Amino acid sequence: MTVRQLYPGTYSASIVIIGNEILGGRTQDTNTPWMAERLAGNGVVVGEVRIVPDDKERIVRAVKELSAEFEYVFTTGGIGPTHDDVTAESMAEAFGAPLEKNVEAYSMLEKHYGPEGMNPSRAKMSMMPHGAKLIPNPVTAAPGFIVENVYVMAGVPRIMQAMMDYLMDNIPPGSPILSNAVACTLRESIIADDLTALQKKYSGIQIGSYPHFRSGNMGLSLVLRGTDQRTLEQATDELIKIIRTHGDEPRAMSMRTHDTL
Repeated sequence: MTVRQLYPGTYSASIVIIGNEILGGRTQDTNTPWMAERLAGNGVVVGEVRIVPDDKERIVRAVKELSAEFEYVFTTGGIGPTHDDVTAESMAEAFGAPLEKNVEAYSMLEKHYGPEGMNPSRAKMSMMPHGAKLIPNPVTAAPGFIVENVYVMAGVPRIMQAMMDYLMDNIPPGSPILSNAVACTLRESIIADDLTALQKKYSGIQIGSYPHFRSGNMGLSLVLRGTDQRTLEQATDELIKIIRTHGDEPRAMSMRTHDTL
C-alpha cells in the first residue's frame, strides 16, 4: 500500500542519510525525526529512510530507487569540502548529468569567504549536477541543491533545518497528518483481536500498538493516524470503549498534528 493510499491528500517522501560517521555509531542521526515531523506537518509523509555510507555506488543506487518510488527524496550529508564528500558527484551520476561549477553557488561562497579565501576545497562545494537549483544556506553560505525530485542538503542539523525551512515554504503542502494517542495497562494479546476488527472498520485510519515498560509496569500506547479529523475521532471513541470493555480506563489521550508513519 502506498503512502497516498494510507493517507489520502498527502505526498510521499523518503530520506537518505549519508555518512560513514552515522553507520559507525560515532554520530547519532538526529536529522530523521526532525525532518519526518516537519514534513508530516506539511502533509509530506516519510515512507522510508535509508542510511548509506560515503560511497558513490551505494548513494547512486539508493537515490535511483527511491526517486522512482517516492514523490520527494531528501538527502543529508556529503556536500562539504573534504575528499569523502561525494554526494554531489553521486547525484550527477544518478541522473546522468555532468558535474560542473555552479556559477551562482560559487558567487555565494566567494561573497562569504572573499576572493582570497576561495581555495580548491571551498570551490568544491560549488560543484553540482548540470541544471541543479540551489537551496539557500543562511548559516554557512554553502548551498544545497535540487535535482529532479531529490533535495540535497547538509548533514549538520542546524544547517539542514535552515534549508528545510526554505523548502517547506516552496513545496506545495498536502493534508497534514493528525493523530490521537491512547494509553492503557492492557496487554497486546488481550486487545489484539479488537484492534484487528477496528482497523478493518476504519481503513482510512492507521492504528499502531506500542508496548512500553514504565515505573515497573507494562503498558500499551495506541496511536491512531489519519487525515480526516471526524473519522479519527470516531475511531478513537470506539477504541476507548474497547479498552473499557476489558476493564481498564485509558490513562492518557492526546491529539496532535505533525506525526509520522
